[in-house]
Amino acid sequence: MNNNDQVKNRRALEALRNGVPNRDAVTVLGCNQPGIEEKFRQLLQNTVQSISESGKNEGMIVSGDFGTGKSHLLEYLMHLALEENFVCSKIVISKETPLFDPIKLYRAAVDTAIVPWRDNTAIVPWKRGNAVTEIATALNPRSQSYADFYVWINQEAGLNTQFAATLFLYERMSNDPELYNRIIRFWSGDKLNSREIRNYLRACRESVTYRLESITRKELSLQAFQFIARLIIAAGYKGWVLLIDEAELIGRYSLLQRAKSYAELARWMGKLDESHFTGLASIFAITGDFQSKILEEKDDFEKVPGRLQASGLEKEAIHAEQGMRVIQNDLIPLQPPDKASRDQTYEKVLSIHATAYQWSPPPVESGEFLSSKRMRQYVKEWITEWDLKRLYPDYKPDIEVIKVDNVYTEDKDLEVESKNNETGNLIT
Repeated sequence: MNNNDQVKNRRALEALRNGVPNRDAVTVLGCNQPGIEEKFRQLLQNTVQSISESGKNEGMIVSGDFGTGKSHLLEYLMHLALEENFVCSKIVISKETPLFDPIKLYRAAVDTAIVPWRDNTAIVPWKRGNAVTEIATALNPRSQSYADFYVWINQEAGLNTQFAATLFLYERMSNDPELYNRIIRFWSGDKLNSREIRNYLRACRESVTYRLESITRKELSLQAFQFIARLIIAAGYKGWVLLIDEAELIGRYSLLQRAKSYAELARWMGKLDESHFTGLASIFAITGDFQSKILEEKDDFEKVPGRLQASGLEKEAIHAEQGMRVIQNDLIPLQPPDKASRDQTYEKVLSIHATAYQWSPPPVESGEFLSSKRMRQYVKEWITEWDLKRLYPDYKPDIEVIKVDNVYTEDKDLEVESKNNETGNLIT
């Protein structure tokens, strides 16, 4: 028995046991959503195509009930994108990362980014860590992709000049380790105020070329998404993929923050006129009952635009409505398991358990196939039964399954928003 195989299968088993998919689990189980996989591959192709056309970003939104495999699917799609040479960020919507806050969303996207590893002889096919450092290190100022990026940032992008100025400094003062690290941290979301940038430019005798304008933190964060997406392409990668899980948490926000979240969802799905994040693609996962519980029962279709219009926020009302229409019309539901896919998964999980513990698991006693039963229920039942029988061979397990319902009660603690009244910095 190869010890590496045993460790890999134990890692996969623990992920499946706890319902938290990892690379090992998705590698051995694969994905039983061929339709979604095909659409995702097309999304990646469209993202590459948008680069030459300077087009809008696009996105997908998949839906399914608790335990149907949404997180597993996102993990699988992330590995697929990494293998296609895309940088990937998997973001879980939470109190720390509310969807309506671009400042925190950007920081989470950078912090969770994974960069494909170009060394084909390596055991791990991609690197975790400071992704921006890896991306910046891969830049080649003599390459055509870098030349195109330099022209874009200086002549076409329309971004705040802090980005063009720091790129100039990064290239010109590469022999200054302190400045190098300051710029990398700035691109990653840390503070670098305009006075510091001006001092560095003055040292390079470029104090006139780059006139730094004031900008709100929110707008600078949104522009940073554009900048990093193009920086990724300049470094030789195909693009940037955001995989955003548990989007249903926005159903627990207050009405105003739900409105902001709907608008942000529309932005990342490429539905707004200003959605020009070239080289960036997004995929959301949300619960299947969100539309009926939030958009319809809470009447967000009427209340959200009405509240915003009454406050004179006509543009915001249109954006929020576009986001709600995405949820209404563009959801791609996960296909429930059929008997064939259930049986295939059973054989795979049995093999994992056998290899992990070097034994021969007996047939399970979980009963007949039920179309209403979720794949996670099957998998956890099988693993639990085999765990018990491996330790207590004569034990007759009696496993009870408890349904977990989605909760959409409003929670003010989830609405911690970054302050946007400071200018010139991504994160303070």
